[in-house]
Amino acid sequence: MTTTQTGTSSETTPSRSLTGNLGTFSIIFMVIAAAAPLAVVGGVMPGAFVVGNGIGLPVMFLVVAGILMLFSVGLISMSKHVPGSGAFFTYIAHGLGRTPGVAASWLAVLTYTTVQASVLSLLGGTVSSSIVMIGGPELPWWLFSFIAIVFVAILGYRHIELSSKVLFIALGAEMLIGLILVLVVMATGGAEGITFGSFSLGNILSGSPGIGLMFAIASFIGFESAVVYRSEVRNPERTIPRATLGAALAIGLFYGLTAWALVIGAGESNVIAMASEDPGGMLARITDTYLGPVGSIFATVLLIGSLFAAALSLHNVLARYFHTMSNTGLLPRALGEVHPKTGAPHKAAITQVSIATVLMIGIVFSGLDPIAVLSQFAGMGTIALVLLMAGTSIAAVVYSLRHGTETNPWKAWIAPMLGFVGLAISVVLILMNVPLMVGDVDAAGELTWGLPSIITIIVVGLTPIVGIVQARIMRARSPKAYAQITEGLDKE
Repeated sequence: MTTTQTGTSSETTPSRSLTGNLGTFSIIFMVIAAAAPLAVVGGVMPGAFVVGNGIGLPVMFLVVAGILMLFSVGLISMSKHVPGSGAFFTYIAHGLGRTPGVAASWLAVLTYTTVQASVLSLLGGTVSSSIVMIGGPELPWWLFSFIAIVFVAILGYRHIELSSKVLFIALGAEMLIGLILVLVVMATGGAEGITFGSFSLGNILSGSPGIGLMFAIASFIGFESAVVYRSEVRNPERTIPRATLGAALAIGLFYGLTAWALVIGAGESNVIAMASEDPGGMLARITDTYLGPVGSIFATVLLIGSLFAAALSLHNVLARYFHTMSNTGLLPRALGEVHPKTGAPHKAAITQVSIATVLMIGIVFSGLDPIAVLSQFAGMGTIALVLLMAGTSIAAVVYSLRHGTETNPWKAWIAPMLGFVGLAISVVLILMNVPLMVGDVDAAGELTWGLPSIITIIVVGLTPIVGIVQARIMRARSPKAYAQITEGLDKE
């Protein structure tokens, strides 16, 4: 009788473990997709040319890639000894303690939620304006954002390998069009011939290189998420390190090349003027010039695909954060369940889609346009992300020195600390320029510390406090559950 009941219980207990067979390239494509590379080329680079360091911008992407690869050394080293898939949550909890880890988990949720909202809004606005450009009716931008959420929900409910295939196609196509543009611009000699002014020290340090660096680091969002998929890859000890370093290097080279191609395509003497005149249309103008109208249309379609891929990739990351937080007792236990057929964290996925829907409804009723949403939410997410990465760098050093897991000084503390210095500088630059990050301008069009900037600082500041309070309450009411937070992470 007892044996029968036990057997029945074990058979009906939902699985809480994620599984998969993803390889290095699948993970690389999934994490790069979160950054929406083509959207960065068309949306971030023009503004960075104007307010950053002008034609020296391409080098900033290479500098950031270097900083993030240094950061990755500590991340990878720690991942060999800390098997959990909670990313920032896992590493900060093991390195700096459970309470900072819980704070980091909520800050990570804020990061990816706000960035996904900005991507969905930009996607809706891009589709709506594109339909008008080809002579179609003017439809509400948010309609297409909600349609995108529906498709994200469908794919997110399925096994991760389906999403990886979709992202592989979408990202492959957008990077291909970017590389084709680079090749054609270089082959034709650009507007003023092939020049190398972007790589001279004088131009790299011209204007506001700090702001150029700030925009560059904002363009790498998502590269660090490879560790989130640790439970769903084959041979994680090899796949995760390769994917993390590979993603940072691939994104850095792609951004550096395309930024240089924009400089050559517009001409060194004209690129800032072109970017100032029509930032949103700069990529379209250069694409139309060098690839023709068909190429320009193709690039627009792929931009939409890029934004959808980013929304889907961010959904996958968030669903897995919810899954991990559930398994460690920070969220309702049901969110940690895995679908018996699809192998997806289906309840966590449904929860994430529901949050995205409610947030988008709030955005619609607030009257914000897609560009305002992009600036406000992406800026907020960027600040939170850089803070998380800086904290993770310190956590990796503390963990290594405390447990003696690395005998190589480069891996143990030199590379992580160098990465931390670069990230700390980025944090300072971003906090000094919050109005620029969130697009906070007054009636005269001047940057100001207005309501958007204040809201950003308050939200980013309060979110980890929520985590700290939750951890303190958990420790007071259930010391055993609090003590098992890191054990729950290790079982991920």
